[in-house]
Amino acid sequence: MRNLLPHLDRYFKLTQHNTSTRIEVLAGITTFLTMAYILFASPAILASAGMDSRSVFVATCIVTAIGSLLIGLLSNFPITLAPGMALNVYFSYTIVQSLGYSWQSALGAVFIAGVLFFIMSVTNIRRLILQSLPEGLCIAVAAGLGIFIALIALKTAGIVVANPKTMVSLGHIGSWEGLLFLFGFCFITILEHYKIPGSIVISILATTLLSIIFKVSTFHGIISLPPAHNNAFLAFDLKHLWNQQGIAVILTFLIVALFDSTGTLVGLLQFSGLNKDTKKTERLSSALAAESIATIIGSLIGTSSTSPYIESSAGIKAGGRTGLTAVTVAFFFICALFFSPLAETIPTYATSSALLFIACLMMRNLTHIDWNNLTETIPSLLTALMIPFTFSIADGFGVGIISFVILKICCKKIQDLNAMLVVLALIFIGYFIYIAHS
Repeated sequence: MRNLLPHLDRYFKLTQHNTSTRIEVLAGITTFLTMAYILFASPAILASAGMDSRSVFVATCIVTAIGSLLIGLLSNFPITLAPGMALNVYFSYTIVQSLGYSWQSALGAVFIAGVLFFIMSVTNIRRLILQSLPEGLCIAVAAGLGIFIALIALKTAGIVVANPKTMVSLGHIGSWEGLLFLFGFCFITILEHYKIPGSIVISILATTLLSIIFKVSTFHGIISLPPAHNNAFLAFDLKHLWNQQGIAVILTFLIVALFDSTGTLVGLLQFSGLNKDTKKTERLSSALAAESIATIIGSLIGTSSTSPYIESSAGIKAGGRTGLTAVTVAFFFICALFFSPLAETIPTYATSSALLFIACLMMRNLTHIDWNNLTETIPSLLTALMIPFTFSIADGFGVGIISFVILKICCKKIQDLNAMLVVLALIFIGYFIYIAHS
């Protein structure tokens, strides 16, 4: 092991990033624990499209491991890739249930989108999109992701619930689940105050242990054999997509996936502080290529498009600064094929408390917005607000870009625009019009 450490240091540039193997591995464990819920959430959603949940479980483990390994090795970012929850929902409830396509055709749409992603990545179109974004919108996306993560965390823990009269209201905060959630959140904050390493992992494990002791959750065991994976492998269908509606489905899926992943990547890079360095290197192109390859692989083995995961912020907060964090996550998702009972033991409110803490830190980005310039402030705030309010990173991103371009033109500050921003604004206007009439 000692002979391996110098090689890891050189490949991942650990010393250059002021980190170590121990910190990166701990960050990877933190990220894995906060995103382990996808092992069960993703199969549940895709099962509603008629897919076999056991096959989707295996596909989720494999594509998350491959995607995270690729982005870690190729770009050296501490960011993980996994099937996107929003894209899973679009896959099952829009393409299959609403529009009547088979899940095989939906996988075909994922495959085509992945190929288009790859073409856009190798031709640097996606990198040009990222580099064209103004600093204010990048800051806003990070803050918007923070609010979005907070909403998801509070909803998952049952602290915030739906209400037909007020849209949302306070949930069961006095329940055992709510109290354990609050314990986990406060415990992380206290550990962070005293600068105790591994605070997030310690809190998640402590909350899980307490939930088992008080019999709020159940210990499901440790090891089991992976379920058989058969009916979704190479099952994608392309022949029913070559009509007007099918092409519209593909393009809509492409836009949603493109800007959902782009917005998440922008926010995570902003939060980690790696955004300034990456604009001068090819690391961004490598990350985007890794994502597109993972999406293609996902369509082949039976799952929806992959996306950078906002839970990567937990690993970044734990000190992750290089691709070794992502490689560690990849290793644990392969292990999850055999340790699914153990992953299922961790209750969602234990990881939700960690996500709420991360969300609070991400919202600090709003302090960096230029509050004296309304043409910068308004689009930034709209972006930050619309991401959680529409429950869509892509929609929030689109509203922010459109408002930015319109305000700059109307306020005679056209010099602050670039051609790519104008094109993106027009694409989003067309996308919103299509959604309104579809």
